[in-house]
Amino acid sequence: MILLLMKIKQWHINLFVMLALSACGTGVEKPTGLMTEFIRHPENVRILDNKPEFTWIIPDEAIEQTAYQIEVASSLDKINNNDADIWESGKIPGNRSTEVEFNGTDLKENADYYWRVRIWNNLDKPTAYSSIQHFRTGSIKGYATTPNKFRTALNRPVKRVKKSEGHYFFDFGKAGFGTLELTLKPTHTDTLIIHLGEKLTADHQIDRNPPGSVRYQKTELIIKPQKTSYQLNLSPNIRNTAPGAVQLPDSLGVVMPFRYCEIENSPVELDDNHVFQKLYFYTFDDKASYFNSSDTILNQIWELCKYSIKATSFGGLYIDGDRERIPYEGDAYINQLGHYCTDREYSLARLTNEYFMHHPTWPTEWILHTVPMFYKDYLYTGNLESIAHYYDLLKMKTLCFLAREDGLISVNSEKLNAETMRKLGFSNPEARLRDLVDWPPGQKDTGWQLATPEGERDGYDMVDVNTVVNSFYYWNLEIMAEIAGLLDKKRDVEFFRELALKVKKSINETLIDHKRGVYMDGEGSLHASLHANMLPLAVGLVPDHYRDSVITFIKSRGMACSVYGAQFLLEGLYIAGEAEYAKSLLTATHDRSWWNMIKSGSTITMEAWDMKYKPNSDWNHAWGAVPANIIPRYLWGIRPTKPGFAEVKIQPQPGDLTFSEIKFPTIRGSIEAEFKLNSKNNQEFKIRIPANMKANLVLPGEENTISLEAGWNTIEIQKK
Repeated sequence: MILLLMKIKQWHINLFVMLALSACGTGVEKPTGLMTEFIRHPENVRILDNKPEFTWIIPDEAIEQTAYQIEVASSLDKINNNDADIWESGKIPGNRSTEVEFNGTDLKENADYYWRVRIWNNLDKPTAYSSIQHFRTGSIKGYATTPNKFRTALNRPVKRVKKSEGHYFFDFGKAGFGTLELTLKPTHTDTLIIHLGEKLTADHQIDRNPPGSVRYQKTELIIKPQKTSYQLNLSPNIRNTAPGAVQLPDSLGVVMPFRYCEIENSPVELDDNHVFQKLYFYTFDDKASYFNSSDTILNQIWELCKYSIKATSFGGLYIDGDRERIPYEGDAYINQLGHYCTDREYSLARLTNEYFMHHPTWPTEWILHTVPMFYKDYLYTGNLESIAHYYDLLKMKTLCFLAREDGLISVNSEKLNAETMRKLGFSNPEARLRDLVDWPPGQKDTGWQLATPEGERDGYDMVDVNTVVNSFYYWNLEIMAEIAGLLDKKRDVEFFRELALKVKKSINETLIDHKRGVYMDGEGSLHASLHANMLPLAVGLVPDHYRDSVITFIKSRGMACSVYGAQFLLEGLYIAGEAEYAKSLLTATHDRSWWNMIKSGSTITMEAWDMKYKPNSDWNHAWGAVPANIIPRYLWGIRPTKPGFAEVKIQPQPGDLTFSEIKFPTIRGSIEAEFKLNSKNNQEFKIRIPANMKANLVLPGEENTISLEAGWNTIEIQKK
């Protein structure tokens, strides 16, 4: 009955479109959303690829694309006069609308080009041409990823307090990376004393001695009658501007994260027209995504995490926060997924992935995030160039060369030596991998005087053959087998598949306590931790007959992991159908929660749940923004099943929500969806699918999969 209802509504949609077409000729809108090399406004950057890819969004009325035609010209006049002197593709049959490679006359360096596209719809009728997009080339390098542009924002204060004569306090509402800009008309030369900070004290003063790596800076600014505009010259932080840290362009100057400003000794009256928070970030469209629901805590957590993705993008690569400003693979994986779910932007993720090929970091598990990051890039963009270019090095990054006879790996193997470290991308001959599991570690592992003796590892027993490491390893082998197939490398497909099967068998024979039905921390260990069980669940290792015991154990441990570990804990729970428990962790209000970050006063996700769990934490760490991807990808269940979102599975698990709505950006256009319990207490879903995308809805508690069509689909599920 559910399926019949939906098909009737879709038939009416299609009939309406067909009638409209017959009434007004082709009647179909033109393609929109043009991108060149993932860049939405390529006129602002320099395209570095000599064969750039073109992407567009199909108008809804077209339903699907049956052919396309691209024109590229060397001037605006020429393309307006239908003179495509660089490339005239002609009518090309097919539904390819993303990452279509340029195939015209060789592009010149530092030159301007103009392109447009039209498509043929499901009735084989052509649309009008799209608007014209202008792009500029730079230094042509063959294969290269083009960086997008940095943006700035001038934010006025949301709150102003005059503390005394010449002494003012300003709150900008949210922290961000940037500096302070002032517009003043002083009558004489004077010196302002300016305080910037991220945190307030209990008595609502800027914290001048904040804990850990939370930021505060005092500076002085000389103002003169003949000058009206000022920008603070901030002092650099020694650690996050040292070699190894991501260096910002000189044009940006020194930036720091701050929310609050205090100005002393002002000779003029100050209001919100005089003081601005000047923020820097990578190109970001705030309107590309949204989420709302009947749970107000969940809504605030989403906003915190979405903003964290934007606010921490100022470095041009995904970085670990303000303490070091160094890219780490594990941090970047979470950042990448969150970015995909909040904006139609792909260049920053790819730039970061490729950076790691020659700038890897020391944790074993971080190396084992590399292949999944490249694979996610392919799934979300549909573009294989990066994988193909780095394929041989990606094989090394699986650490398969460490495999012993039973397939399992250990970084204490003699096979991990200076030569293999060099092949992994390390330039330091003394570098060695070390197992991480989670961070920070406990006193028992390091002797560090942390606030909690066990750190964030749940008492993990750090033995040589580590369950967490080998679970990540298995995940890599499965993905690498698929990647090899995409590149038609048949021998490698067979090699990685056979090795994955061997590793799975060994893990499930060697690393499980068969009496308890739970995974131990490693070979020979008598200790079972949250991490040793959530990772096998998340990557698909758990046999059916151990599923219940593993899930029961996981649920007994609560949030006994860091903000990073929460990624795999929540993934595993949603994959296992434990939606209500997973949501209870998302919306928890204890001190190991995202709500605690908000309650602490941070407006960007923190490096740890609370300062007491990691005393040197910062307040601007995007690895803490896990809900930015978990809510869209698992609570709403929107995940690509074919590259470039050619096909998507939507498997919502709303738990105890009575209402929710979401906008999810994809390279083919936005998926929009609504859920509510209607007046009959039945579940009602309304889901909009972009044209030229296949979509399958997996209903909550149902085994059936329903195919969705372009446009809005309505499905009602009767309460049993």
